[in-house]
Amino acid sequence: QVQLVESGGGLVQAGESLTLSCAASGNIFGIAAMGWYRQAPGKQRELVATMTNGGTINYADSVKGRFTISRDNAKNTVYLQMNSLKPEDTAVYYCWTYIPLRAYWGRGTQLTVSS
Repeated sequence: QVQLVESGGGLVQAGESLTLSCAASGNIFGIAAMGWYRQAPGKQRELVATMTNGGTINYADSVKGRFTISRDNAKNTVYLQMNSLKPEDTAVYYCWTYIPLRAYWGRGTQLTVSS
């Protein structure tokens, strides 16, 4: 089993910054990638940012230049630094990891950005 525990969500005002963290534990040998997805009310879950073991990073167009993903492999932790937050960033943010051939998800952390 793999456990992903997110932290760092909350309520912020537009323009502010926040960092999400996700720690992976359990049978995590072979992690190939980690990252973040989000789901806003009434919308489908969407990719926010992912990072492979090789350092390849993928960002959603809507967050490029504002969000930064990073990993601490020694701690099996992935971070999402979010700057210049907008109300449209409001969503539940889910930690994600891929261990061939399966994806794992955290329970999610709520981010609310007020205007």
